[in-house]
Amino acid sequence: MTTRYRANGPAGQLLTGHVMHERLRPAHHAFTYPLFQVYCDIGRLDSLARWWFGVDRWRLLGIDSRDYGPRDGSPLEPWMRERLLVAGIPADGAIWLQTIPRILGYAFNPVSFWYCHDRNGQLRALYADVRNTFGAHHGYLLSSPGHAPICNDTVLICRKSFHVSPFCGVEGDYAFRVRRQRDHITVAIDYCNCDGLLLRTAIGMRGEPLTGLRACRALIVQPLNAVNVVVRIHWQALRLWLKRVPFHGKTPPMREHAAPQPFRRPADANPSTHRSSHSDHKARP
Repeated sequence: MTTRYRANGPAGQLLTGHVMHERLRPAHHAFTYPLFQVYCDIGRLDSLARWWFGVDRWRLLGIDSRDYGPRDGSPLEPWMRERLLVAGIPADGAIWLQTIPRILGYAFNPVSFWYCHDRNGQLRALYADVRNTFGAHHGYLLSSPGHAPICNDTVLICRKSFHVSPFCGVEGDYAFRVRRQRDHITVAIDYCNCDGLLLRTAIGMRGEPLTGLRACRALIVQPLNAVNVVVRIHWQALRLWLKRVPFHGKTPPMREHAAPQPFRRPADANPSTHRSSHSDHKARP
């Protein structure tokens, strides 16, 4: 099924759900945490501004353009349009951003997703905007073979070229799957190195209108949403260290000649698997 966005309607949604992460070796390790995010049309960000929600302004919740893309405070939409044009991807419709909002001016996003559509509302590209705890950032621009519409069973594969976890090297491939059904969004990411599948991550969210009442309710339930991301990253790192998982620190090993094991598609997936070549090597701190 082809993924579409709704052309009309509010410019933003509040997303609530969970993130799941599982490591398969050398020691099994898994966790699930609650999370809330916002889902915004970057072409209509200004329309979201409220006394409680800021766009490049300090508020209870907000979006700051310095957290994304070029990270220089410039408008996000023209920057992404240029990238899509250079890549030859026909995504000339709305671009939506899924991200953890700033809370009282603070946010840390391990990954934010940009959903780039064509004029018919079909998803044509996914941009994974990644940040690590060392202060660096990187982007992966993903599309289907021939830049065809991305469906719920499309598998988007790219080579890992950015250091994220001190317990992993910079090698292997990521496989992304995006599933959107009505108000539900799920992004699944598998990471495979030369020894096979190593990590599984899934972010499952449910959308609802972004209102002051719902935002306050989310903050009451998860008042430290953004801070907890960093705390939990370090807590899970400590658990991995106690399990004697090799720690590489800020400078991980790179296996230039090691070929990753091929991903195996789920039984219900079609052969729409594509290795993206649009990794962003310029998005540096």
